[in-house]
Amino acid sequence: MYAIEDHPYLLSLLGVYVTKFLRIVTAQTFAALFFLAAFSGPAHADSTESDAQIAAEWQTAWDTYKFSDTKPPAAGSGRSRVTTSISIDITAPAKQVFTSYSNINNHMGGNPFLKRVVTHKDWRRGDTRYINLTAIEDIPYEGTIVTSKTHAQQRLHKEDLYYETDTWSLPNVVTHQKIVFTKLSGGKTRVTERLTFDADDSMIDFVVTNGVASHQQNQAYLKQAIESGAI
Repeated sequence: MYAIEDHPYLLSLLGVYVTKFLRIVTAQTFAALFFLAAFSGPAHADSTESDAQIAAEWQTAWDTYKFSDTKPPAAGSGRSRVTTSISIDITAPAKQVFTSYSNINNHMGGNPFLKRVVTHKDWRRGDTRYINLTAIEDIPYEGTIVTSKTHAQQRLHKEDLYYETDTWSLPNVVTHQKIVFTKLSGGKTRVTERLTFDADDSMIDFVVTNGVASHQQNQAYLKQAIESGAI
């Protein structure tokens, strides 16, 4: 299945990051209750959910948190924003790198906890391709499996060699990502991820530190896989 361009996703927080993230969250009373309400149930809890149910969750997150809205958090809201960028050079042509980098199936080797991606809608408007999706991870945590969902919308601009991804995941972590592919001499491509993180004030430093580390880990994996011809 062709879907998330991220991981940006898409997207999202890699398993090592989420495991540490859960440890911090469970030390905070309110957030702990929030997670218990969201994640209570048996291991592999999402296995009983249909794609239609997950799509309904995506729509609720979209309607409630408006995670495509790029306005910064308001002063005094208790939320903070940090924007940063990371780059990596890959020895392969830009169009090839774009195609390989933007396929979520190619990210699974870099994120061993990624279980599946559910695509809710895939359509075009002009030259832009839109994808609404949910990335699902099963993360070992204290003897059980925690199912983590990252809801996302991606906008692909293949001819212009960039894409954008907006994501939302518990506990109300929002990311806005722009991934740009720049042609270099010698058949190389520079991939630059501009990453914006919104989170509660008490969690923003952890979210940024570990979120950036996760994206760097994924970049390194994709570079090796593309250059070796594995993908």
